[in-house]
Amino acid sequence: MTAALRYGRSFGVGAAFAVGWTPCIGPILAAILAVAASQETVTKGAGLLAVYSAGLGIPFIACAFFVEPALAALARFRRHLDIVEKVMGVLLVLTGIVFLTGFVSTAGFWLLEWFPALGRIG
Repeated sequence: MTAALRYGRSFGVGAAFAVGWTPCIGPILAAILAVAASQETVTKGAGLLAVYSAGLGIPFIACAFFVEPALAALARFRRHLDIVEKVMGVLLVLTGIVFLTGFVSTAGFWLLEWFPALGRIG
């Protein structure tokens, strides 16, 4: 595979990721930009944007450093993937049943009765 093809594929994946992520990150970025623009000095606004950018970028950089160990762990985990998929499928169906029957509300009330401190959160 040529270098141009590799870079082209990387660009394509990055572009697709950006298009899919824009609705999620766009409103937050707009709010951060508005707050940064309302600061008294450019330095304070730039500081807010720097912290936002670091919070956004550091996880990606960390992932880049740990790609190889993660792939090795996934290779070892692959033999269990069939069981995990089936268990997750059952859990997804059970979750749907729980929502359809209204048990979520009942469980919420039970939790508040057993743990009243939960009512003070938020």
